[in-house]
Amino acid sequence: MHIHLLLVEDNLDLAITVIEYLEISGIVCDHATNGQAGLNLALNQHYDVILLDIMLPRLDGQQVCAGLRQQGIQTPILMLTSLDALPDKLASFSAGADDYLVKPFELAELVARIRALSLRRSGQTSRLQVDDLIMDLTTRKVSRAGQVLHLSPICWALLEHLMRASPEPVPRERLESKIWGDEPPDSNTLKVHMHRLRKAVDKPFSRPLIHTLPGVGIQVKPYA
Repeated sequence: MHIHLLLVEDNLDLAITVIEYLEISGIVCDHATNGQAGLNLALNQHYDVILLDIMLPRLDGQQVCAGLRQQGIQTPILMLTSLDALPDKLASFSAGADDYLVKPFELAELVARIRALSLRRSGQTSRLQVDDLIMDLTTRKVSRAGQVLHLSPICWALLEHLMRASPEPVPRERLESKIWGDEPPDSNTLKVHMHRLRKAVDKPFSRPLIHTLPGVGIQVKPYA
């Protein structure tokens, strides 16, 4: 499987070592040496995975990560850093990172993590599942507990984005950007479609899967 990756790392010696190893492993790499350049590349090019150092000039890795998520970019992001304290990890995950690898690391482990992340939201998967909710991207059918659900195109798109992100919540602004681009409709439109989606996905069943986290976003996740 072809993987196109962006590495944002200001340590040139480390960047060269990583790029050479990844390319031997069949992974194509673009490289940026500062956070602003990395952000610009990630917003204008398609990547399967992004590797972000945290301590970067111009914009740090967490700022880049948060900026990408605010723009609706769902590319899996792996943070590479020497900061191994729990608050640093939590801050990275809060910014929208998918994984975290502390320097120094084994290059073989890095490749394994990249390959795993590239499958998460790369579109390679043909089936999404959260609990008993199943979305078949090949047949364009969605079911819950074996019961076929009928969704409008917008509700389908909303559910797909939410299931790809699961269990992480998706900010409302990112959902609007994904569905309607740079010109989202009025603020009530998303609420209307989410009401319809909840009616189809949750109302006929005993346990809700769609949850609103005030100030955070919307999440598809089973709760005990």
